[in-house]
Amino acid sequence: MRQLIYFGWEQAKSCLFPVIIFLSLAATQMVNVPGIARYDIIFLICIGTQLLMFLLRMETVDELKVIGVFHLIGLALELYKVHMGSWSYPEEAITKVFGVPLYSGFMYASVASYMCQAWRRLHLQLTHWPPTWTVILLSAAIYFNFYTHHFVYDIRWILKAVTLLLFLRTMVYFTVRTSTYAMPLSLAFVLIGFFIWIAENIATFFGAWSYPHQQQQWEVVHLGKISSWLLLVIVSFLIVALLKHLKEKRSS
Repeated sequence: MRQLIYFGWEQAKSCLFPVIIFLSLAATQMVNVPGIARYDIIFLICIGTQLLMFLLRMETVDELKVIGVFHLIGLALELYKVHMGSWSYPEEAITKVFGVPLYSGFMYASVASYMCQAWRRLHLQLTHWPPTWTVILLSAAIYFNFYTHHFVYDIRWILKAVTLLLFLRTMVYFTVRTSTYAMPLSLAFVLIGFFIWIAENIATFFGAWSYPHQQQQWEVVHLGKISSWLLLVIVSFLIVALLKHLKEKRSS
C-alpha cells in the first residue's frame, strides 16, 4: 500500500500540466472574465504554466523542447481535423487560427509533458527495443494515417497489429522508491490511452471542443475514440523514447 501511494504521488506530480489545463477549462467555463475570450485565457494559462515550471526547474530544457515539438505536431493535426469537420471550437478568440485556438496544441503537449515527467521520476528503462528505423517508420505511418484515412482506407487496425508484433518482447521497467517493477510496453499503451479517453470526456464536458454528436448537448465520447488515443499515445511515447535514445547515444 505504501508503494502504491508513492507511485500515485509520483504520477500525480507528472500530471501537473494536464491537471492545470483541466482546471483552467473548468474555471473559465464557470467564471466569465469581461473583455477576454475564454480560449485566450486558457492559452495564457498554458504559456504561464510552462514558463513557471521551467523557472522552478520542474521541467528541463530537453523536456521543454519535446513539449514544443508536440505542440506543433498537435496544432497541425487540429487544423486539419477541424477543417475536415471531425470536431469544432465554437467560441471566438483572438488566439484562434483557421477555427483552431492555439491552446489546443498544448493538450497534445500535455501528454508529452506527462511522459517526460513520469520517465524521469520513475526512472523508466526499456528492454528489447526494436531497431530505430522500424520505430520511425511506424510513428510516421500512425501519424499520417490520421490525415489519410479521410480519403483512403483506414489502416489503424493494421498499425495496431504491427505495433503489437514490433513491441511484443519490449518491457518497460519503472522504479518506485527502491523497488523496480515491469510491464509489457503494449499494456502501458492501452492503459494510458484509456485514461486519456476519460480525460477527453472531462474536457468535452467543460467545452474544450465539441464532436458533431455533442453539438446540441454533451454526450459521452464514443468508445471508438479510445482507438485513436491509443495510436496517439503510441506516437507520443515512440517520439519521446527515440529522443531519449538518441541523447543517450550522443552522451555515450
